[in-house]
Amino acid sequence: MSNYELPAAMKAMVLEEQGKQLVLKELPLPTYDANEVLVKVNACGVCRTDLHVVDGDLNRPALPLIPGHEIIATVVRTGSEVTGINEGDLVGIPWLAYTRGKCRYCLRNQENLCENALFTGYTKNGGFAEYTVAHFRYCLPLTSMFKDPSMAPLLCVGLVGYRSYTMVREQVQKIGIYGFGAAAHIIVQIAIKQGKEIFAFTRDNDITAQNFALKMGAVWAGNASENAPEPLDAAIIYAPAGDLIPKALRDVDKGCTVVCGGIHMSDIPSFPYDILWGERVLRSVANLTRQDGVDFLKIISGIKIHTEVQFYSLEQANDALEALRAGTLTGAAVIVTQ
Repeated sequence: MSNYELPAAMKAMVLEEQGKQLVLKELPLPTYDANEVLVKVNACGVCRTDLHVVDGDLNRPALPLIPGHEIIATVVRTGSEVTGINEGDLVGIPWLAYTRGKCRYCLRNQENLCENALFTGYTKNGGFAEYTVAHFRYCLPLTSMFKDPSMAPLLCVGLVGYRSYTMVREQVQKIGIYGFGAAAHIIVQIAIKQGKEIFAFTRDNDITAQNFALKMGAVWAGNASENAPEPLDAAIIYAPAGDLIPKALRDVDKGCTVVCGGIHMSDIPSFPYDILWGERVLRSVANLTRQDGVDFLKIISGIKIHTEVQFYSLEQANDALEALRAGTLTGAAVIVTQ
């Protein structure tokens, strides 16, 4: 890879103003420091968080910004202090881009809550480009299965979905999943492999999503407005709809947990205390830690994961975001730059 000839410029889709479409630009290759690697982006998944950044739901991006944080890439240059990563290696670049390692959260192994964190495709340029840079300690080493660009969604919806799942997987059997899209269709495969039963709740009358859930192994699929057919042992909400929280609390049994798996959610309506009472637990998930990545990649190495994806070129990034916004995707969208 040291003989790899770098171009003078690259194409990238740039967010110049929230609420507006991305703009295709030709930019100089990014520079990298001693602790960073320069990578050639092979594929980048399109996440709902990207949509929140573009639409302004997450309101502090580092503009102008290149979004994208489900990155499969090949290392083409390494900084002078990089260890353990070589040119030619295949790496994954997820949402968590950097932490200082010194705040109270980092010191108690909660780096996902770091007060000084940087995030790929939000406060640091991401993967909607032909090249990007990343701190080497926050790159995940990938196996050959990730040569397939359809694996890109595993690097965010897979990782965050997995972190959500770890909060409920012990001693539960029946798990409700609210919003059956990119994250859900990955996690359902792991859960079923571990003997769980999945109950899928979708937008009302979204027969396509319900059939997709059943195809992926759910034992039941129906409208989000419907009552669960039986009391659930846990619930994971992937849809960014706050009104699903009271619904999920009503669906789970006493002593059970409802997990909110997204980085952004609409306002939660008021609800009576009695649906929380009975030692039910409501909690959120804040992105991921590097250990989550290590654990997740180890688990999926023993499972044949199928990802349902629709591919887009770099120039079609706005189309991919619009399909996600409109809810017309089955599975996930992936931008392929090769």
